[in-house]
Amino acid sequence: MSDTPDPNPNPTPQPQPGQKRIAIDIPKELAAVYANLAFISHTPGEIVLDFAQVLPRTPRGRVLSRVIMSPMHAKMLQNALAQNIANYERQFGEIRLPSSLAEQFFRFPQQGGDKDDDSE
Repeated sequence: MSDTPDPNPNPTPQPQPGQKRIAIDIPKELAAVYANLAFISHTPGEIVLDFAQVLPRTPRGRVLSRVIMSPMHAKMLQNALAQNIANYERQFGEIRLPSSLAEQFFRFPQQGGDKDDDSE
């Protein structure tokens, strides 16, 4: 193995023998959606991923996109995400998470000023 970085970190996967290559079209009008929260639910036959956006210091968020997939495809997505995060961290360094994501990103404003507690 070489420590030299791959000049093309995201090569197009070559089809395995006996596999056909599938072309995927991305519509020009497709809008990208930023999500900083996901809700995951499931039935025996499908996994439902709801992607939402919650802005800091606001009491409400909004689901912007829903993806429904089979459990097998969800597990394949999990593996692909793990591999891509590993590749990202190899290239850019470890992704460090705050000790409490909810507290760090979604702290609501205190009522009655800048007090840290409700005691009078």
